[in-house]
Amino acid sequence: MSATGLVAVTDCCKTFPHPDGRREFTVLDHIDVSVEDGEVVALLGRSGSGKSTLLRIMAGLIPPTSGTVLSDGKVLTGPNPDVAMVFQSFALLPWLTVLENVELGLEARGIGRVERTKRALKVIDLVGLDGFESAYPKELSGGMKQRVGFARALVVAPKVLFLDEPFSALDVLTAENLRGELDDLWNAGTFPAESILLVTHNIEEAVFLADRVVVLGINPGRVRGEVKIDLPRPHDRNDARFKELVEHLYLVMTKPTMEMAPAPATPVTAPEELRLTPVPRPLSPYAHPLPHVRVGTVSGLLELVIEHPQSGHEIANIAERLRLPIDDLLPILEAAALLEFATVSEGALHLTELGREFALADILESKEIFRREALAHVPIVAAIANTLREKSNGRMGAGFFLDLLEEHYPDDEARRQFETAVEWGRYAELYEYDAMQEQLTLSDGTSAPIAALN
Repeated sequence: MSATGLVAVTDCCKTFPHPDGRREFTVLDHIDVSVEDGEVVALLGRSGSGKSTLLRIMAGLIPPTSGTVLSDGKVLTGPNPDVAMVFQSFALLPWLTVLENVELGLEARGIGRVERTKRALKVIDLVGLDGFESAYPKELSGGMKQRVGFARALVVAPKVLFLDEPFSALDVLTAENLRGELDDLWNAGTFPAESILLVTHNIEEAVFLADRVVVLGINPGRVRGEVKIDLPRPHDRNDARFKELVEHLYLVMTKPTMEMAPAPATPVTAPEELRLTPVPRPLSPYAHPLPHVRVGTVSGLLELVIEHPQSGHEIANIAERLRLPIDDLLPILEAAALLEFATVSEGALHLTELGREFALADILESKEIFRREALAHVPIVAAIANTLREKSNGRMGAGFFLDLLEEHYPDDEARRQFETAVEWGRYAELYEYDAMQEQLTLSDGTSAPIAALN
């Protein structure tokens, strides 16, 4: 990747201080990314990979902790005048009309009323908003509001258009419609920006829109590699190569330790079995994160695989059938693997005998299976249960466990880890939780010693 593209970051790191002032969290780790003239680049990664943080650094909205940001070959020291951004949330000013919202950027640049109205009307027509110039945001659907967002960004004719998951807040059909229209505008060769940088966690979206996909890893965010989308435009979803690229990226995303290489001409296979918890467990049980997913969701996925064997168990097929982006599907797969209900290899989901038994069991049997597996393989849940057992009254305030979790996670993530552990422990009937009192209580019948984790 060139370090002198339209926009580029070299050796970029970003850390944020913890509220306690004693430590820092690394969000981005030595990132090198560039956007060249005339290309669409997708940043593909899961939540926690720092995609949006990287986008804001490249836009000059926040500074990197270390490293260099270049815009058109010049070091960036403030807001980037060469880019415009479309956000996931529509971020429209409700007291302004569509026309006035679109004119905002031009007004901020000192463009006169007549000229800015002329430019705004032109781009409003380009994005299909003609006739809505005098409407207010409250009168518009989600899709129309996002069109206003596109028009507001494009009216300033940026060199690079930044898209921060612009379709994720929309329903499936509206998102698909806008994706197609964006692709049509780009392929027509009259797009009002020289390049596009798209942040997404939707693999098919990345392959459909981009010329190059940069894959980010998590904890901290880092560039794992990139995949060139070697397809003629427009990218045909029915093309065998399109499907191969999608399947390759699914394999990469479900295998966080995989060394990336260019997507081969045939689907990638991984000879070794993949368990989605490849990192050795840390010493503290609270440092081993839980995937944020409900138990019923895991059971539902396993039941779906059992009930529809004819449709195959490839991860890409499951995601397409469920209409789930990778960011939503991977935690479910991780939970199934963590509990040893399934494994993933060669880009496909494989149920274990225990997983099949869990999916087909009645409610009481499934709870017993889950309880046994949670104690054996889920350190946070087992640690909470053990702590409660050691208390004479079987009770402990939530703050105790949150303090332990905050040693390893930012505050928001510590709270989410706690809430997931509460949900799993409740399902397993290991402990109960009083949200009003913020107190955990050992469930009846669990006072017997709980086996320690290895």
